[in-house]
Amino acid sequence: MEKARIGVTGLAVMGRNLARNLARHGHPVAVHNRTAARTRALVDEFGDEGTFLPAETAERFAASLERPRRLVIMVKAGGPTDAVIDEFAPLLEPGDMIVDGGNANFVDTRRRESALRERGIHFVGAGISGGEEGALHGPSIMPGGSAESYAALGPLLEDIAAKVDGTPCCTHVGPDGAGHFVKMVHNGIEYADMQLIAESYDLLRHAAGLAPAEIAEVFRTWNTGRLGSYLIEITAEVLAHTDASTGRPFVDVVLDQAEQKGTGRWTVQTALDLGVPVGGIAEAVFARAVSGHAALREAARGLPGPPRAAIADPGFADAVEKALYASKIVAYAQGFHEIQAGSAEYGWNIDLGAMATIWRGGCIIRARFLDRIRAAYEADPRTPTLLTDDHFAEAAGDAQDAWREVVATAARLGIPAPGFSTALAYYDSLRADRLPAALTQGQRDFFGAHTYRRVDRDGSFHTLWGADRTEVTA
Repeated sequence: MEKARIGVTGLAVMGRNLARNLARHGHPVAVHNRTAARTRALVDEFGDEGTFLPAETAERFAASLERPRRLVIMVKAGGPTDAVIDEFAPLLEPGDMIVDGGNANFVDTRRRESALRERGIHFVGAGISGGEEGALHGPSIMPGGSAESYAALGPLLEDIAAKVDGTPCCTHVGPDGAGHFVKMVHNGIEYADMQLIAESYDLLRHAAGLAPAEIAEVFRTWNTGRLGSYLIEITAEVLAHTDASTGRPFVDVVLDQAEQKGTGRWTVQTALDLGVPVGGIAEAVFARAVSGHAALREAARGLPGPPRAAIADPGFADAVEKALYASKIVAYAQGFHEIQAGSAEYGWNIDLGAMATIWRGGCIIRARFLDRIRAAYEADPRTPTLLTDDHFAEAAGDAQDAWREVVATAARLGIPAPGFSTALAYYDSLRADRLPAALTQGQRDFFGAHTYRRVDRDGSFHTLWGADRTEVTA
């Protein structure tokens, strides 16, 4: 019986395209789906792309894999993933590996990895970014798990991953849930990036008075410079598109209620647990939530606000570009801070520069900008925040006047810009000599005796607010 180097179970669009990618690179692939008709359809339609070994049963699928078995699961996160693991794990032997290529919560990945490790089976949580096109033509891949599993699996993943300057957009991220953690934060950054782009569009349209087709040209120009990225590129395409049935700009016929699948929310929830401020990502998640509350928005539609009068400033688009770049720096700085904190919390030892390297191609947030991030962490792996890197500090400094002008203009005209606003507030918070948190600590000590520390001596203290207000050592 011919053996496959790797197997894929779960042949919806992502799983099917990943299997095709592997086959196109010369790797015999075992394919399996709970619905056998989907397996047959893949082989019938794409069988000439490489060697596929179809299997209608779990037993035959496992038996068709060479040792160590590499079994990739591409099913819905949560219960369905656990069900597939429970089905296949009894058919595997020590040294074999199960790879979860879905958007799983890293907490679940850690649980699964621990349970399977006791049985001698490697579990690899692999974040895969790039959508269905990336899965087929070369995604960015973020595998976690043991170093031993990566030694057997890594060469295949690196072979099918996107390449930038000859470097695969794939590397071993770290133990247990590290891969899915990094993919989660990647998606959180993606939320922030998309929100900032949407706010830029809104400002150019309702403050500068440009039509969608004109804004598309602005984005095309930006895509040739430092903002060059996949998201900027597709934004221009969406804004330039005309709806065939109405002749109106496509963006005007799409319902303004953005959806989400959960990874952005997980990023914010995890950041709260870690005590890491990711306001830009949080505002992007909340902006989608606000957009979806149609009844609430309808009830509030008549609330008073300033008139939206277009401003006659030919340089406003340039100001928005600077504000977008500076706010983008903040979003990525917050995301990398969260990865840094998660790595420390769970002992993963994640290489931040390597994460920037593998995000340069294949993934949704691929951008020219990531080369600068890679360089920053290669120069100093312990950089506390990207905002202190010389290049990014200079860019944020250069954007000061424009950034503040854009935020002020949005406030003056009543155009919601939570992404730009919170990015600027974060920047100003980091650079401030003192924050009003001193007052907050005083309040907490007053009503709850939570104590405080002083600037002039060590220790914790409490003021007897209800008595003679003397200070005592806590």
